[in-house]
Amino acid sequence: MSVVISSDILYASHMTETEFLQEVAVLLYEKGKLSLGKASKLARMGRIQFQLLLASRQIPINYDIDDFEADLNTLGRMDHV
Repeated sequence: MSVVISSDILYASHMTETEFLQEVAVLLYEKGKLSLGKASKLARMGRIQFQLLLASRQIPINYDIDDFEADLNTLGRMDHV
């Protein structure tokens, strides 16, 4: 599914497309609707960069099972390098 945000909405919000996506990602993460990994993908940011964005807004990091499993997979891939 794709969502199209019209140029007039972006113009009215005084945000770029990237800023808009980051705002939506932060809101959905803060409300518990998206995991850290999914929210960082929506924001088009790396996980660490997204965590820094959350920290700058004093939004606590919720580290769930999905995040833990993703970290384990990443570490497993690093062992094979």
